[in-house]
Amino acid sequence: MSINHIQLRKLYADFWKLNNHKEIPAIPLIPKDDPTTLFTGSGMQQLVPYLLGEPSSLGKRLYNIQRCLRAQDIEEVGDNRHDTFFEMMGNWSLGDYFKKDQLEWLWQFLTQKLFIPKEKLYVTVFAGDKKNNLDPDNESYEIWKILGVPEDHIFKYGPEKNWWSRAGTPDNMPTGEPGGPDSEVFFEFTQVQHKKEYGEICHPNCQCNRFLEIGNSVFMQYKKEKNGSFSPLPSLNVDFGGGLERIIMAIENKYDLFLTELYSSMINIIVKESGITYETNMSSMRIIADHIKTATFMAREGIEPSNKEQGYIMRRLIRRAVVKMLELNIVPSKIIPQLCQDVFDNYKSVYFNEIDITKIYLSISKESESFQKTVNKGVKLLQTHEDINGEWLFNLKQSFGFPIEIAIELLKKWGKNINESQLKTDYHTAFIKHQNLSRSSSANKFKGGLADTSEKTLKYHTATHLLHQALFTILGDEVRQEGSNITGERLRFDFYLSRKPSEEEIKKVQLLINEKIRAELPVTNKILPKNKALQFGAKSFFREKYPDMVKIYFIGDFSKEFCGGPHVSNTKEIGEISLYKFEKIGSNLYRIYAK
Repeated sequence: MSINHIQLRKLYADFWKLNNHKEIPAIPLIPKDDPTTLFTGSGMQQLVPYLLGEPSSLGKRLYNIQRCLRAQDIEEVGDNRHDTFFEMMGNWSLGDYFKKDQLEWLWQFLTQKLFIPKEKLYVTVFAGDKKNNLDPDNESYEIWKILGVPEDHIFKYGPEKNWWSRAGTPDNMPTGEPGGPDSEVFFEFTQVQHKKEYGEICHPNCQCNRFLEIGNSVFMQYKKEKNGSFSPLPSLNVDFGGGLERIIMAIENKYDLFLTELYSSMINIIVKESGITYETNMSSMRIIADHIKTATFMAREGIEPSNKEQGYIMRRLIRRAVVKMLELNIVPSKIIPQLCQDVFDNYKSVYFNEIDITKIYLSISKESESFQKTVNKGVKLLQTHEDINGEWLFNLKQSFGFPIEIAIELLKKWGKNINESQLKTDYHTAFIKHQNLSRSSSANKFKGGLADTSEKTLKYHTATHLLHQALFTILGDEVRQEGSNITGERLRFDFYLSRKPSEEEIKKVQLLINEKIRAELPVTNKILPKNKALQFGAKSFFREKYPDMVKIYFIGDFSKEFCGGPHVSNTKEIGEISLYKFEKIGSNLYRIYAK
């Protein structure tokens, strides 16, 4: 039986609903009010507060399918399984069921609902950690045996492979951090031969591509104490995540993600336009397909290519795809609309039913055309520069996005006397130096959504609610929030209004905010039915889908707004706020900066 990704979504939702789970709506690719990460990088990102003990408005059994993007995986794309945009299928128990129910349900879903052959599935469990006095997860081991998994399909690994916490292994966990063992499920591609360079014996965590992890059940049952020991958590949680794309690979028994239904039509377009076979140019074709697909989903959420943050990642993806197109003698302006349309057609019923695809591929094509002009400038510099070395070629890449492979190819074509090996070595040295600088300056942007609950961030989060209401009060109820961004240094708020506010009105907004701060208003919250919250005027972010039960934060009798938190407890904690910058960012769109 063949199951496509549309059917898989329904099977997944129906299964967890049948087992009394409620859907927690997916959040946008850019998480609202989370300054710690550029993108939503996992399904559990929005669940962190609940896994740490905060009550959920939806109850204790949850599930969803979350679209994700991992910018740090860009350089990995080109192999048979890495992609920058992906979807995570998750289910959670917040102090309700634990190992037995979770593993039984997961096994039932994979083998009875998806018909994945049992003999192709392997599982792993926590082997224990003597150093930290953590026992092996014998309970999960025995559950898998009872479910019928042969012992030679159950593997035990230490904390490096089968332990989860936000900080990694038990040694790295700070005091108070929760964590616990996990149990992973792997699919075996029996058609892939084991490669001895990865070890004499193949096993689920072998890197030879014979095995693919398709799901991971995390059992959060411990908390780290001050003395370094681990004590049981009062509430035991389950956090499951399974990659939709990887489960499709298992369903189709295809070890190459790019030959599954999710990418195969894109690959066919690339093959047709290039006139070259996939088998001889796998890496380049995979990069083109992945990067244009990801850029399409970014454009869907209003991201535009730029030189900052999310826009920079989008620009980098498009440019990298264009480079590969040029290497394969593909005309970018001809193929980009086709690839965007293919993504649209494949996901239309899920994500694009009310989206104008023309705007999306025009945005991507505009960046492509701009980049090609830049590449032409790079060619001229390459032709005229006398002292060409690896560091200079790296700077050419940074300035113009000009790849070293194309540079070396052109230099050879022009008959230049070059030491290719030395150029690549010096280029790599310059790259590593740049990478280390970039990591240190942007490390906090890739924490994977660990909520920043610093004092300053809490203040700015609450100030955002004050600003939102103050804009309504001064400018009228036509105001519509379009997005916000908070860092430890400032808050940024985007909104729609059919006219441009005057300087005097912005001053009044600032005065009103500070008036409410000085009034020392209490900040409280309630969990209410969504319809009731809307009836009494609680404000929401219109782009976000909310569940039937929602958390509303009240700031005195001044502001009431849909929000997951956290906030300060009283406005006096915020201190005076200054609206220091106001600008127009689009048609009837405005942006305010405050600190």
